[in-house]
Amino acid sequence: MAVSLLALASASPAAFAQDVKEISFINCGDELTAGYPDYIAEWEAANPGYKIVPELVGWGQCQDKVTTLAAAGTPVALAYVGSRTLKQFALNDLIIPIPMTDEEKAGYYNYVPETVTIDGTQWGVPVAFSTKALYWNKKLFEAAGLDPEMPPKTWEEEVAFAKAISEKTDADGFGVVAKTFDNTVHQFLHWVYTNDGLVIDADNNIVLDSPQNLAALTALRDITAYAEEGPTAYEQNEVRAIFLDGKLGMIHAAVGAVNRLDETDIEWGVANLPLGPDAKGPGTLLITDSLAVFKGTGVEEQATDFAKFLTAPERQFEAEMAQGLTPLRPVAEVANLVAEKPYWKPFLDGIEFGGPEPLFTDYIGFQNVMIEMVQSVVTGAAEPAAALTKAAADLEEYK
Repeated sequence: MAVSLLALASASPAAFAQDVKEISFINCGDELTAGYPDYIAEWEAANPGYKIVPELVGWGQCQDKVTTLAAAGTPVALAYVGSRTLKQFALNDLIIPIPMTDEEKAGYYNYVPETVTIDGTQWGVPVAFSTKALYWNKKLFEAAGLDPEMPPKTWEEEVAFAKAISEKTDADGFGVVAKTFDNTVHQFLHWVYTNDGLVIDADNNIVLDSPQNLAALTALRDITAYAEEGPTAYEQNEVRAIFLDGKLGMIHAAVGAVNRLDETDIEWGVANLPLGPDAKGPGTLLITDSLAVFKGTGVEEQATDFAKFLTAPERQFEAEMAQGLTPLRPVAEVANLVAEKPYWKPFLDGIEFGGPEPLFTDYIGFQNVMIEMVQSVVTGAAEPAAALTKAAADLEEYK
């Protein structure tokens, strides 16, 4: 599947030229992360003759711009990318490897290095980390006759609690995410990784069509009966908005939802994601974004050095707290964080048995197959077993 970007690059053979002392840096968002201006100045002071030139690109356009520049032969030196894109970039010979030492790997939470690893080689520096937990509305639990201090621990309970809320209150029981959007895949993978499932194994075999994943897709089908109407119209932030309005009993969401909940009068709780019958322990999808160094700029070595400088443990934790992200490393400050804000614990507990976002040669192709599978099931157009088998076959094209 490496032909897509190569074809685009060969169609645009413009030579790359820039001042080799400038290190262009595309950072997603509306402003540089807190602390970055100081870190840039510090790195430049230690590396005379080189200048970091950051460019802010909105989240909706960031990934596309990075990809377009690389494919056209005019790459940015360093870019913030979703780690799921690294395999495609690497196979198209657009980025350079950034190997980790054993010591560096050991410094991260488990599976974080795997989110940037292809055939044993690392292709990016992790820069952001997201995990999910279960949020529940205590008032709706109480109104439905449920114990407001006892969230569901299993899928069976989760479905039963959603049913009770849907039938006994004016709210819906659970927020199902099924819009044609990447987080529909992410939300389904929460179910996969809370039942010891996999999509693709270490030997590059598609293993989506497994008993564990059939149970996951079936549970998602079952809970959809007690979800908001028309879940294919909602992505995760839109589902979260319904929860913030007090009209949903439960959602799966990242820690960033806490800040928004604090602005409401909702009595809420957060807990580990409920587990499927084959779960070995608390799980979650482990999503990372990374800093990728692109080939052909003449400053690859310096861009790599800056990426590692920016994400060093003493700087990374501060950036994570400024952005409301799960820490990438179990640094000493994490224990203090949990002691001060206990709601952080579920977002960390799930890491032990969580799983990374699967890496495919064409991540858009992968997403489209998975979204089609989820949508076909939640709309009743297909049974879980048939949808899973079809998706597994379709994914062979993109592995």
